[in-house]
This record gives sequence, structure tokens and C-alpha cells, in this order.
Amino acid sequence: MTIKKIHYISGLTITLFVGLHLFNHSLSVWGAEKHIEMMNTLRLFYRNLLVETILLLAVFAQIVSGLKLFKTNRKTAVSYFEKLQIWTGLYLAFFFIIHLSAVLGGRHVLQLDTNFYFGVAGLNAFPFNLFFVPYYGLAILSFFGHVAAIHNKKMKKSVLGLTPNQQSALILALGFIVTMFIFYGLTNHFNGVTIPKEYEVLIGKSL
Repeated sequence: MTIKKIHYISGLTITLFVGLHLFNHSLSVWGAEKHIEMMNTLRLFYRNLLVETILLLAVFAQIVSGLKLFKTNRKTAVSYFEKLQIWTGLYLAFFFIIHLSAVLGGRHVLQLDTNFYFGVAGLNAFPFNLFFVPYYGLAILSFFGHVAAIHNKKMKKSVLGLTPNQQSALILALGFIVTMFIFYGLTNHFNGVTIPKEYEVLIGKSL
């Protein structure tokens, strides 16, 4: 199996999970309780040894194959969407490494439930939000950017009068809208979220 094939298959696996994950985050607009309720439901599907192992292997394969493809394609990328694909892929590799390390550390070292409050503690506390706002924002935008670039490469014809470039531009626009919508919820409509005491260790208050 070629590196490209491994990258593609692992990418499809991750995309399914990321889609569910972003849907879960979007429910935060209706409050932390709704977010946690949906997360607990989704965990029945993905929080088990088999599925978690598949996801971790997929992420590992995606990072390794993606870095190799980045090294190969970086100098040959010419078009806007070719460049978008390799640079968003590089950022996603960076994000996956940090995010998975943080989640696994939170679960197994800090013994925290890595739920809504684990994810938003840094988003709602200064100066941590100076890192976490662009960190999370670029992750969502990079996901949609990567999908848009791949769509542009695979799509060869117009749909509903839209060229492949226009279709990919719409995917990018959707990514921007989704990012703003999710941030609206994760910051409790920009007014801030009250972090439970057990999660204050994440922002240096209980060290």
C-alpha cells in the first residue's frame, strides 16, 4: 500500500470522528450541559478500546504519512489549493500531536474527565486564550481547508453551475462560519465560561 493510500484511508477515518466532534462542539451554543450530554452519547461509540485504538492508529498513520508527503510535495505545489493542502496538513499534524498528548495526559495523569470544561478552560482565561484561540481556530479552519483542497483535486466537473474552485471556496466559507459558531458556544456567547474548580489546574490556579 502506498503512502498516499495510507494517508487517504486514515484521513477518511479521522474525518468521520472530526465531523462528530465538531457537531458536538456546535451544541455548546445551547450550553455546556447540552454539549456534555451529546458527548456522553457519542462516547458510547468511540470511547472503547477497539475504536480508540483504530483512531489512534489512524492519527499516527496520518501524521507520519502526511509529513512524508509534505516533504515530497512542498516544492512541487503550484496552485493555491495544492499549497493549501500541504500547509493545512502540516498544521493539523502539529495540532494532533499536541491535542492528543493533552487529552491523554488529562485523562491518565490529571485524572480529569476531558469534557467541555477541559477543552474550554484555556479559551476562557487570560493569557492562555492568546494561545488557545488561534490554536483551536486554525485547527478547524485547517480541517476545512484540507477538505476543500482535496475536493478541488478530486472534483473534475461543475455542480449546480459551480466550478471545482467555487465549490472548494464554499467549503472554506463553511469552515469559517462553523469556526465562529463553535467559538460563540465555547466562550458562552463571548461572555466567558465559569470553570469548575477541579479544572482550574489547567490554568494554573490549583498548582
